Amino acid sequence: MKFIISLLLTGLVVAVSSWVIPGVTVAGFGWAIVTGLVIGFVNATIGSILRLFTFPLNWLTLGLVSFIITVLMVLLSDKIMGSKFDVAGFWTAALFAIVVAIVEMILSAIMGSSKD
Repeated sequence: MKFIISLLLTGLVVAVSSWVIPGVTVAGFGWAIVTGLVIGFVNATIGSILRLFTFPLNWLTLGLVSFIITVLMVLLSDKIMGSKFDVAGFWTAALFAIVVAIVEMILSAIMGSSKD
């Protein structure tokens, strides 16, 4: 049940972020859920491998490289999703990543993070 709620919240976050940021479009709420899954999957697989290889540089830049990797994973998800999820460019993807992180942080604070 928690997975379904988390999935719906991720779709809501992607949909709200695409509504707020000009240059980001999602075909609908269902595709927003799929987009959240794709971004999460790409970030967990390819993003984790890239973070492992760039760890020393990430440490030196105080996490800036990790943020850049996240933005690149959003752009990769844009290419994977085709016309259902579209991001205008690097800076739009960076703003999208920031807004998604902030909205997810607010939602997790509101919902609470109980470990049931």
